[in-house]
Amino acid sequence: MSCDYFEKKKVKTEDIVTQELETIDWNAVDEYPSFSVCDSVSEKLARKYCFETTVLNHVNNYLSKQSIVVSEDVEDTISIKLAIDKLGNISVLDIKTKPETREIIPEIDTLLRGSISSLPKIFAAIKRRQHVNTEFVLPVIVSIK
Repeated sequence: MSCDYFEKKKVKTEDIVTQELETIDWNAVDEYPSFSVCDSVSEKLARKYCFETTVLNHVNNYLSKQSIVVSEDVEDTISIKLAIDKLGNISVLDIKTKPETREIIPEIDTLLRGSISSLPKIFAAIKRRQHVNTEFVLPVIVSIK
């Protein structure tokens, strides 16, 4: 499972003065968002990878435990736009999926939101010793045959 699909996004704010503290360029952050399972990882990119794989594995495990019944095959890469605030709270901003997937699995949005809300505690990203808000896109491959 590759985590190279994460897109780099910047949080938008109206106030230019506070933008520097409240938004994040994923390349310039001092510490990526993290989970306690990543505490033993000290190298920055390895820690980012640990965070990304933890999120992906959690979502995949959550979905695999659901009893999704489909009448036809589903093959889709769903993009979930997520935000993590400076307190470590995660929220779903947007879910992009093919219309056919929504038709075949009408509960897909609810299932994905459930998987995100059940994530373990997240430690917010840090820039210049300040916790900062972050946004990113999580690609979730749904393949049911």
